[in-house]
This record gives sequence, C-alpha cells and structure tokens, in this order.
Amino acid sequence: MGYSVSHQMPSSSKPVQHVKRLWWWWLAWSLLVALGIALGMWQWERAADKRDYLQRLADAPQLVAPQETPPEGSRITLRGEFLADQTYFLDNRVVEGQVGVAALTPLRGDDGRLWLIQRGFVPTAGSRVDPDIDTPQGTVTLSGQWQPAGETVLLFGPNQEGRRLQRLALQPWQAALGDFAHPGWVHLQQGPGLFTPWWQPSVMPPSRHTGYAVQWWGLALAALAVMLIGGRRLGRDLRESRDASTTIVREREP
Repeated sequence: MGYSVSHQMPSSSKPVQHVKRLWWWWLAWSLLVALGIALGMWQWERAADKRDYLQRLADAPQLVAPQETPPEGSRITLRGEFLADQTYFLDNRVVEGQVGVAALTPLRGDDGRLWLIQRGFVPTAGSRVDPDIDTPQGTVTLSGQWQPAGETVLLFGPNQEGRRLQRLALQPWQAALGDFAHPGWVHLQQGPGLFTPWWQPSVMPPSRHTGYAVQWWGLALAALAVMLIGGRRLGRDLRESRDASTTIVREREP
C-alpha cells in the first residue's frame, strides 16, 4: 500500500521555514521603510516650523519700554540707569575660540520698572576670577532683542556659583530687587555698556532639517529596494522548495 499523502502537501518542513523567513523579511524591512518615511516627514515639518519661527522673529515689533509682555524677538528700547553693583556673569561662553562670560546687569527704567540686560561677551582666558568691567553711570538709552525666560539648558548642579550663573534666570536678583518688568531679558545690541555681541536665537537652520528629511527618505528608498530584491529572492527560494517537496511526494506515490 502506497503513501496516502496528496501531492499538494509538502513532505518537508523546508517550505514552512521559507514562508516564515519571507514573512519576517517583509515585516522587518516594511518597518524600516515606514520608520524612514516617518522620520523624514518629522524633519520636514520641523523645517516648516523653523521657517515660521524665524519669520516671526523677523516680523517682531519695535517697542519702547512695553507695558505688556513683548513677543519673542521684539526690538526693545529702554531708558534708565544700570545697577552696576548687581552685575552677574553667565558662565562658560565661547566666542571665536576665546573663553569668557556674558555680563548681566539690571537696568532700572525711568518708570521704576526693572529689566535684565545681557550686555555681551567678556573674555576671561578661562580664569575663575570674575572680570572687572566698566558699567556706564547715569541715565542711558539702549536697545536690544527680547528673549522670554525659559528652562532650556540642562543643569547638573546649582545654577548660581558666586556671581556666576550657568543659565540665564531672574531669580538671583529678585530677592534683593523685586520682580522684573516681564519674565525675560534684553540682549543688548546698541547703546552704552555693550561688549562683544554673541547671542543669537538657538535655532537649527530650516535647510538642515530639510537635508535630514531627504536623507531619511533616501534611506527609506534604499530599504525599499533591498526589501523588494531580497523578497524576490526569498520568494524564488520558497517556490523552489515547494517544487522540490512536491517532487519528493510524487516519487513516493505508488
């Protein structure tokens, strides 16, 4: 009596193994392709967001001692007196290869309100001794770019060490001077007391995000090509395995 197994049923586990291998191949590479497309879209959207942000900065208004909290990037003009004895320093600044600090001096406006002025970079050659700087006396008129307060710098210790700060913040002055006009500071651009300008909005250019998006999409396209080429080869191996199994079954038939 011969074998009762139909010639439609493989007599070996090899086709099953090929099916599993093909299934996992398509799954893994499909996920990679989807990931590349998603990351590319994310970078593309970030580029659009950065363009909008830079445009908002460019369109920010010019204001004189505003009563309402100014929009980010506003050009602020102030008139008042520096509080020289309340100068602190933003630590660990680097400009053109020089190590130094940024001078931070409060300004008492003509209306009595308080503003924090970031006056620019002062080189220290890495010394931990606070620099001796000159601060204009009497009434001054100055202007600069407004930056709202924000917790954007990761700290691994206290923010304040003596008269040095690791991150821009208003707290070191508030106990002695009271509240500021608005939560934020002015980066001095014109007027007495200006040192070397160094600050600019910490924004990755939109073109870089666009470049990253193209790279991710290129990787997704390459992954798609590998997926299709490898899938064809695995599919061919599966067909050959099934044909071989079918042949074995037929040879076993009576």
